[in-house]
Parts: sequence; C-alpha cells; structure tokens
Amino acid sequence: MKTKGMWVSPTEFVQFGEPSNKLSDQIATRGRSIDFYGLGMYLPNPDPVLKALGKDIKVYRELRADAHIGGCIRRRKAAVKALEWGVDRDKAKSRVAKNIEAIFADLPIERIITEMLDAVLYGYQPLEISWQKVGGLVVPADVVGKPPQWFVFDEDNRMRFRTRDNSVKGEELPERKFLVPRQDPSYDNPYGFPDMSMVFWPTTFKKGGLKFWVQFTEKYGAPWVIGKHPRGTQDKEADDLLDKLEAMVQDAVGVIPDDSSVEIKEAAGKAGSAEVYERLLHFCRSEVSIALLGQNQTTEASSTRASAQAGLEVTQDIRDGDKSIVEEAFNTLIRWTCELNFGDGARPVFSMWEQEEVDKVLAERDEKLTRAGAKLTPAYFKRAYGLQDGDLDETPAQPGQGLPINDSAFAEGEGSAPDQEALDAALDALSADELNAEMQAMLAPLFARIKQGANPEELLGMLAELHPDMDDASLQERLARMIFVANVWGRLHA
Repeated sequence: MKTKGMWVSPTEFVQFGEPSNKLSDQIATRGRSIDFYGLGMYLPNPDPVLKALGKDIKVYRELRADAHIGGCIRRRKAAVKALEWGVDRDKAKSRVAKNIEAIFADLPIERIITEMLDAVLYGYQPLEISWQKVGGLVVPADVVGKPPQWFVFDEDNRMRFRTRDNSVKGEELPERKFLVPRQDPSYDNPYGFPDMSMVFWPTTFKKGGLKFWVQFTEKYGAPWVIGKHPRGTQDKEADDLLDKLEAMVQDAVGVIPDDSSVEIKEAAGKAGSAEVYERLLHFCRSEVSIALLGQNQTTEASSTRASAQAGLEVTQDIRDGDKSIVEEAFNTLIRWTCELNFGDGARPVFSMWEQEEVDKVLAERDEKLTRAGAKLTPAYFKRAYGLQDGDLDETPAQPGQGLPINDSAFAEGEGSAPDQEALDAALDALSADELNAEMQAMLAPLFARIKQGANPEELLGMLAELHPDMDDASLQERLARMIFVANVWGRLHA
C-alpha cells in the first residue's frame, strides 16, 4: 500500500496523518457510552412501567380485559380499518403495479392491519412473512403477527428471536423475513413507545378504588340489623339469633325469641364518602380515554354534543398517526417484493384515505374544471367515484345536439339569463370616460414632468423612475375584467 506523505528534503520523508475516524463512522455508540455495560446480552426494554414491575409486555395484554380499555382499543382500531386503501402505481411500470395489486388482493389485509395496530399498544409488533413462489415470482403468501415478548433488540438495535437454545441474547433473524411496525422508535429506545404504559397505573388505581367502593357499598349500602338479647344468654342462643338476623337481611323475614329485640339503623351521612370513590373511578376512566383516544368527551356522560364532536377531531389526528405506521409497514413489504422480483426501480405506493374527504375535494375540482370548459369522460367518473356500468348515460350526442336548451331563455321579453345580466353589467362598467379618467390619473406624474420642460428623450429615461408613483391598480383590474368578459362572450357565441 502506498504511503501518503511528502519529501521535505532529499533524505527526509514526512508521512501524512490519517484521520482516526471517518465521517461515515458513528462515534457516539451504545458500546462506547458511559452508561452502558455490555455483557453479551440483549438490550432490555426501557419502558419505565415494565422496569418498575420487572415483567414483560404480557402485563399490558392483561389490561385489555378491562371493559373500558377494550372498548377504547376497538374504537381506535376501527377508525383506521374504516379507511379506504389502495396501491397507487406512482412512477412504477404497469407490469410491476399490476403484480403488486394482485398480491395485495390475495392477502387478508383487514386482519394484517388489525395486528399491525398492536404496535401502538405495545410499542412494536413483529409480523412474520411467509414467502412463496407463484409462477415466476416470489410473493408474500401471508403475514402473521407474533407475540412481541418473544423478540428483543441487541445493542445494535437489531431485532432477535429468543429461543430455548438461546434465551438470553436470542437468534439473529434473516433479512426480509419480519416486518416490525413501531411507534416512535429511537436509537435510545428501539422498542418504541407503548400507549398501554400510559393506562397501566390509572387502571390499577381504578381496580383498587372499585374494590374499596364495593366493600363500602356492602358495608353502608344496606341498613344494619341489630339484635338485642338478655344479659347472660348462652353463646349458642346468641349465634342462633345472629343466623336468624342474617337470614332476615336476605329474605326480609325472621323469627326471634320474644325476649329479644331487633333494631334497624340506616347508615346516614355516608353519601359524601361514596362520592370519593366515584370521583376516583371517573378520573381513572378519563385518563385512559385521553391516553388511547386523545380525548374523554365522547366517553363521559357529562359531555355535550359539541364537546363530543370536538373530541372526535382530536381522535382523527391520532388515527392519522396510526395510519402512517400501517402505510410504512406495507410499503416496506412492497419494497422487499420488488427487490426480489423486479430489481431496483420505481415502486408502487400503498396508501389509506377517507373516501368522503376525497370525494368532496374531487367534486369541487371537477366542478371548477367543467366551468372552465373541460370535458370529463364517463370513464373518468367511473374511476374517480366508483360508479358502475349503467349509472351514467353514455349515449353519444347527435350532431346539432348538446345540452338541453330552454328556448325561452333566449326570448326577448320578461327577464334574461343571470349570466347575461352579469356580462351586461361588466360591459356597462367599462365606459370610455372612466377609462380616460383612470389613464389621466395614472399618467399624472409624467404630465407634471412635461410641464416642467422635460424633452421626450429625458422622459424615456424617467419612465422606470416614475413607475412607482403611477397608480395603475384600478386600470389593471378593469383590463382584467375586459379580458374575462371577452373570453366568456367568445365562448357563448362560439
């Protein structure tokens, strides 16, 4: 290898120093940091709740049994699954786009989306791809979600599978085998951020508050039945009286000795204590709704229709974030499929959207194009709005036929067309006197220089200097109106 340097004298050669680190190398790595001590093990999940409990993600799975959490999860997933989805050709070749569309048509997309959305709950969600050769292509036959607790990340942020033979660090995974949708992953936390970590403590406190509330209700909700017996009564007779009082509470009837007495007391003044538990439960429910849905207005009885509608708008922002996670995972699957079959070139794009919003934007745009004179074909309307054959009248117009015309609209007499009235008003506004007055106002600075004795040669050099003082805004507006009227008038007469 040739050494880089220079001869500073006939007998002295000075070698150039090589940089210790290249610009492409990473300097701040986990292995060289002061707070990491590698023991050849996997990188533990830095989630604070799991670290405090010393457990894995199975703790979060158990929370889904809670009715409120389960309902919020179903609602959040349903918001994404309700969207339309499709594969856009973009700049890809037609053959590539058709093959990708056929592959997605054979996949259980709804189930796959449901499993991908578990990434927002647990931070990450591994999905294993089953590749299969069909014809001359290698295609994904299925994509199945696997339990996240089976997988860990190493110090290089690569996901590994913990097996019986290698349960500590895990086994290295092959390329293009696992999709790993994640929520807010980072170098410091490759596991992503789990939303279930935000609902663990509120749910735990809610369960504890509900337990004490039930005990409080059992203690103070029903009246107390107090039995009195004479002093010196045998223990057996006292126990018999207690059994009869217990049966009396359940059946509302009882038989006691004539020398005993029964007194019923109400637990008065305890309503305020019961409200403490109720407020705690409502607070915990509210925290869960905010964490999973972004709002608590639509789940509380005290919300109004206006506040509930405002809460739904916040949920749409969270839905768009969940949608982007799904889109990124599917586009990774498309990239791998294209690399295995078609090489590096342009690839189709998977996207999700809300059909009502797209239809509204398309309708407004098509209306503007039609008013400008564009002619949209029936094939375009079928493709853009999902119409079926027979929904549009595709009979070709006969020569001399066009849009239905009402002859009375052209008859002189009572009234005229609104468009014609607008044109007449615009033409009437363009009077010669007004145009002359505006031209004189605009050229007033030029006339002033002429009165001061400026010759034509000097005026030509002064025009650029005088232009900022000329008020031509009104004249430009009128000229634009003239051009518009002339254009419309020509279209009508054509």
